[in-house]
Amino acid sequence: MVGTATTFLGVAHLAVAVVSRQFRDMTRARIESLLASFPKLIPTNTQHTTVETSEVRYVYQPLEDLYILLITNKASNILQDIETLHLFARVVSDLCRTADEREILIKAFEILGAFDEIVSLGYKENVSLMQVRSVLEMESHEEKIQEIIARNKEAEAKEELKRRAKQLEMQRREQQRRAASTGGMNAYLGGGPTGYSQVPRFETPEATPSRITTSSPAPISSRAPAFKSSGMKLGSKKTKQAELLDALGGEVLAPPTPEVSAPPTPTISSESAHQNAGRGSLPEVEAESVHIVIKEQISLSLHRDGGVQSMELKGDMNLQISDADFSHIKILLSNPPTDFGGHHLQFKHHPNVLKFSAGQQERVVALKDSSRAFPLHQSIGVLKWRYAGTDENNVPLSINCWPSPNNDGTCEVSIEYDLENENVSLYDVVISIPLPDGSYPTVSSHSGEWSLEPSSHSLAWSMPRISGSDDTKTGSMIFTVGGDDTGAFFPVQVRFIGEGSLAGVSVASVSKISGEDVMYSVDSTVTADKYSVV
Repeated sequence: MVGTATTFLGVAHLAVAVVSRQFRDMTRARIESLLASFPKLIPTNTQHTTVETSEVRYVYQPLEDLYILLITNKASNILQDIETLHLFARVVSDLCRTADEREILIKAFEILGAFDEIVSLGYKENVSLMQVRSVLEMESHEEKIQEIIARNKEAEAKEELKRRAKQLEMQRREQQRRAASTGGMNAYLGGGPTGYSQVPRFETPEATPSRITTSSPAPISSRAPAFKSSGMKLGSKKTKQAELLDALGGEVLAPPTPEVSAPPTPTISSESAHQNAGRGSLPEVEAESVHIVIKEQISLSLHRDGGVQSMELKGDMNLQISDADFSHIKILLSNPPTDFGGHHLQFKHHPNVLKFSAGQQERVVALKDSSRAFPLHQSIGVLKWRYAGTDENNVPLSINCWPSPNNDGTCEVSIEYDLENENVSLYDVVISIPLPDGSYPTVSSHSGEWSLEPSSHSLAWSMPRISGSDDTKTGSMIFTVGGDDTGAFFPVQVRFIGEGSLAGVSVASVSKISGEDVMYSVDSTVTADKYSVV
């Protein structure tokens, strides 16, 4: 133990403490007396680093031109004193680039804080250098989350400004084009150049206003709002358009037409409608008189070292007919492009529908009694299927998470995905990787986007779309995080909504019983009920 003592870092030959910390009540005169005696007691031509007097023991270690000095009573454990002194020296070397007086004074508060972590009330704590470093570098969990959220909001605001600036520029060009067209018409009718302004300020809006489309994925309404002759509104509150123009600093100056400055009419964006319908970013399908809905749900558990722990796929097909002329029809299903499930894919038919087997070449969905008609204006379930197995070839999206511990108490995690089933395109894909408690990742490379989920303390890696037809089929991410327990990064959870059928159930054609082809629409989706790597 460390007894009645003071610990300090000083220039030994001058007996002056650069940084010191005392852990017991001692007068200043007593400390100065002990320090003044130390240079005289240092033996020459000896390897001993301890000196004893009748009252105290000096334990010291040279540190370039300085000394690390520990003063204890003679009853303390000399071995533990030497171990404590070595830990002090390692802490100083870790915090300071060079062991000179100027660098130590700059890092004085950090060094004193480290000393207090090593010795408490004169007694050594059972801590290591890594633990001391962790305590000194510890940050507030809530503060870290708020900083990340603030950075994400700032980045989103910048992207929004760019999108809105592009939209305003396109609106300005559209108005100039319309003004030029109006000017040409006025000249043809004999109007002079002073007859009308280039931009009609109080002109009645068109019945079908033009739409502005952009390549941005953000849900920005492109409909020009109609002018309302309600007069000028007074107030200090700025409109969103005015705030945007102020933020842009006047770089984009659109003409002050009613179409731009008037408050927009509240509308529901297409993305909001998708989310309300539980479709996420999945494109909408315009329903024909014969509308077929195919829904699949997959539950999958993968081993982290490879292989399938469990897999279950459930699907169903619903038919909705809105025209009585098409109530006597038959649906021909396509041959599956892959042998998903093989003969293990189990079909279950409606009692009034013709049956076929999984291995049958021609798969037709029709009523047993051809004289009967399908009901109108209601969704009817005509077919269901199910697959349960552990064949790794049927995995739609493979996930490879590979944590590799480093020698400094951190872990480098490499994770990648690969779309195995190209019959589907996945939207709103989110791969959640758990993180060790109290640690935050440093991402070195990634595809897609990433963020932190504070509620589950996990890293959410998201891709808006994964398809086999472009370069999003595969993706990877590499990040480093504190901790060396590889099991802390599992289970990895996956969420998505897909377009298509994993089982390859699709419609080849729809025709009347008489043989005449019928226009139809198909809405085929697949969702992940539980998709994890354990």
